[in-house]
Amino acid sequence: MKTNVYVDGFNLYYGSLKDSPYKWLNLHTLVTTILKQSSINHIKYFTARVKARPQDPSQAVRQDTYLRALKTIPHVTVIEGTFLSSRIWMPLAANPAEKVKVIKTEEKGSDVNLAVHLVSDAYKQEFEQAIVISNDSDLCEAIKIVRSLKLNVGILHPHKRPSIELSKHAHFIRPIREGALQGSQFPHTLHDKAGSFHKPDSW
Repeated sequence: MKTNVYVDGFNLYYGSLKDSPYKWLNLHTLVTTILKQSSINHIKYFTARVKARPQDPSQAVRQDTYLRALKTIPHVTVIEGTFLSSRIWMPLAANPAEKVKVIKTEEKGSDVNLAVHLVSDAYKQEFEQAIVISNDSDLCEAIKIVRSLKLNVGILHPHKRPSIELSKHAHFIRPIREGALQGSQFPHTLHDKAGSFHKPDSW
């Protein structure tokens, strides 16, 4: 079945990858490992560029390296949202009556971009089946629209427990298990038009 894959990059990262040794993840291999009968037509990966921070100065370099790795897979498109930072007052955990000013950083756009691409591609008849890698219930309405067009939608959920709302609207929902992640890693060294590069050392 002709399949497009829509990946919420941060939902996948925080649900399955953050504290794991499997961040060097080949998304094509992951999907075909879990859904062996799928014929992957296109993978769209939705993310936002992170910035170096004092406590993690190399995180932007690691992300750049991973996005470069993804682009070695045929028919992968990376769609970028943005991060917005604002200064807000928040209560202290030890003393909620006392507030301090903090910098709050929020990722904006990935879920909206994913929903828009999913629905647009459905209307353009670019797939027979869509696979969404996310556990974000905000995607329910987009999934309902795609299903109304008589197209299949499956969910690969990266969290320990699937979203109840997503479960109601998808044709099927399956977990992303550790074994699938372990078996879906890129080789340590990859090559593209710019030369060779390798998995970040800290991964």
